[in-house]
Amino acid sequence: MKYIDLFAGAGGLSEGFSRAGFEAVAHVEIDYHACNTLKTRQAWYYLKNKGLRHLYDEYLRSGKSPEELYALVPPEITNSVIHAEISEKTTPGIFQLIDQKLGPDERVDLIVGGPPCQTFSVAGRARLGRQAMEDDPRSRLYIQYAGFLAHYQPRMFVFENVLGLQSFRQRNQLDHIRDTFREAGYDMAVHKWNARDFGVLQSRERLIIIGWRHDQHQELGYPDLQPDYKHNFRVWDLLRDLPPLRPGEKDNRRYKSAPTPYLQRFGLRDENQILTWHESRAHRPVDLEIYAKAIQVWDREARQLRYPDDLDAHQISHKNVTGFKDRFKVVAGEKPFSQTVVAHIHKDGHYYIHPDAGQCRSLSVREAARLQSFPDNYYFEGPRGSAYKQIGNAVPPLMAERIARRVKAALQGKLKGQFLPSEPAASKQLQLDYSLAD
Repeated sequence: MKYIDLFAGAGGLSEGFSRAGFEAVAHVEIDYHACNTLKTRQAWYYLKNKGLRHLYDEYLRSGKSPEELYALVPPEITNSVIHAEISEKTTPGIFQLIDQKLGPDERVDLIVGGPPCQTFSVAGRARLGRQAMEDDPRSRLYIQYAGFLAHYQPRMFVFENVLGLQSFRQRNQLDHIRDTFREAGYDMAVHKWNARDFGVLQSRERLIIIGWRHDQHQELGYPDLQPDYKHNFRVWDLLRDLPPLRPGEKDNRRYKSAPTPYLQRFGLRDENQILTWHESRAHRPVDLEIYAKAIQVWDREARQLRYPDDLDAHQISHKNVTGFKDRFKVVAGEKPFSQTVVAHIHKDGHYYIHPDAGQCRSLSVREAARLQSFPDNYYFEGPRGSAYKQIGNAVPPLMAERIARRVKAALQGKLKGQFLPSEPAASKQLQLDYSLAD
């Protein structure tokens, strides 16, 4: 089955659909470094399937340029990544590129993706103001998404976004989206899901909109995504095999220990994996003081540090001392899930403090990627800040894989009677979290 990934980012959603056996016709993404990450991942799949994984491993060890890796695979593999903005002006050209990739008798079965979520984020509205966010042209990118549906007429689509979409423009945004998709020929349903229910050791609530073509209403619907497995893993199961780091250090020489049962069960690491991006950022001395205090408060009292209540006068630098009292937060190793990983992690690590007092730093790039359930063989191209941003913006691959497998079963006619209501009452009354976790 063939799909198109719009607003693809670093490919978290695509990773799930690739694992489920879908074939990508195109990934469309505006960020240059994210495009290279997508190309690198496509090269990894090609080389692995051809029994040439050692060439990919050599790339990771050698420090060669991405172009040298891409030269090892047929050009159509990396050309599936289209570096372009999606807008009214650019869409016709993108259609032309994708149409050239499709054979005369080939069709697109599915379109996936979610427009940038910053405009719908409750935290974004709190920082920049509601009117500024509602005037942002990114808030209307769903119209371009509908254009792709109308052009390619896939049987289904998957649209992911933050909970704030539910309250955007006085809760009318979802109605606008529903009407726009209906005009394009699609019915849809929306449900809230949490990534922690799919094996991800992170609490990450998102809206997953799934739609189906009008003429498919008797065969298709919103698949029940609820997983049927339970586990008792903790965040430490993601961290304990990695070598310790001090602020500003990196250590990709070797793992400290064998992969934990969690890493093995959910496919994040195997014995032959090469460690990359285990690199931490440097911190100001005053921030390190706060980090140490935050870890101490957590270890002694099992609570997060309150800003500025728990700090000394010289440690208080923000004018706003009434909002975001949890701006410094420990990733608690003893808990079954962490706080939500968001793109803001590329600006500072205050919200993602490593739980080990002996390391006293924010999470490394690889640790953040693991919280998002990216496997260790997933390499992020670009500088460190870009890697953090790509990770924070992504859909967790474990969550994406569950969605992909259920959507595939629906398309194959294997889910008779296993569809959720199109208009669940709960989706009208979502309880929004107005903290940074959004």
